[in-house]
Amino acid sequence: MNTLTIAKRVINTEIKALNALQNQLDHQFDKAVEVILNTTGRTIICGMGKSGIIGKKIAASFASTGTPSFFMHPGEAFHGDLGMVTPSDVFIAISNSGETDEVLKLLPFLKDNGNKIIAITGNPESTLAANAYLHLNIAVPEEACPLQLAPTSSTTATLVMGDALTVALMESRDFLPENFARFHPGGSLGRKLLSKVSDEMITANLPIVDSNAPITDVINVMSRGALGLTLVTCNNEIKAIITDGDLRRAIEKYGKDLFDLTAQAIASDSPEVIKPCASMALAYEVMQNQGINCLVVCNKKEVVGILKK
Repeated sequence: MNTLTIAKRVINTEIKALNALQNQLDHQFDKAVEVILNTTGRTIICGMGKSGIIGKKIAASFASTGTPSFFMHPGEAFHGDLGMVTPSDVFIAISNSGETDEVLKLLPFLKDNGNKIIAITGNPESTLAANAYLHLNIAVPEEACPLQLAPTSSTTATLVMGDALTVALMESRDFLPENFARFHPGGSLGRKLLSKVSDEMITANLPIVDSNAPITDVINVMSRGALGLTLVTCNNEIKAIITDGDLRRAIEKYGKDLFDLTAQAIASDSPEVIKPCASMALAYEVMQNQGINCLVVCNKKEVVGILKK
């Protein structure tokens, strides 16, 4: 058994399924986006088994990109969770066959409650599709499973349909990185866009020497600070910076005579500075543009911290 051949066959089968999905997209998709955009409620996504797992991912994608959404298990819905469904909510029901009993049992309540139902199925003639306000067709030519039993191509098609809805809704809402960061404050993007320099800068035991300090002091302070640099100040105002690169180049240039010099002699003037109230996004942009990995943080001219990438 050549497992690499099997893997390639599976991937190729699912690529064909996605090509079919793209070709059968129609105006129902446009209407689905419009319905979700115009609702004053939430978008509730429901599915059983593998469809439910995909539905959870779609709900999470919606919620993090500006579309209030949550997943509802059909079994729990039938036993009380339908109380969370308000008439203004849009209900997306996922079932590849369109005949999943646990999902169909919810239709009478949803219709009586006035909910607009968007069905995602692989069978436009199914009971679920026939009773929905809109139908999104995720029919695939074949499953990647050789027995045509395990959901494979069909779940991929469902996931991609969900991604297509997510992105269409994002762009329709003009959803910006700043909006995304608000819902992901713990991620790297949230840190960059929401945090201030003052939240991230190093303030303790800053490696600082006077401009007239001997080179031995520069080396000792740089070693203790463990930041690969020493700041050169005068009355706590930043004047220059000495990086470990500056120190290596000075050793090559002056040799043992280096120890007869002072900090100012080998320092780089006009280090890049930033205010503590600046955003981390701006700080990263400055470091990227200047090709550096640290910034001196100053309140007016006074050194208050160091920011390391």
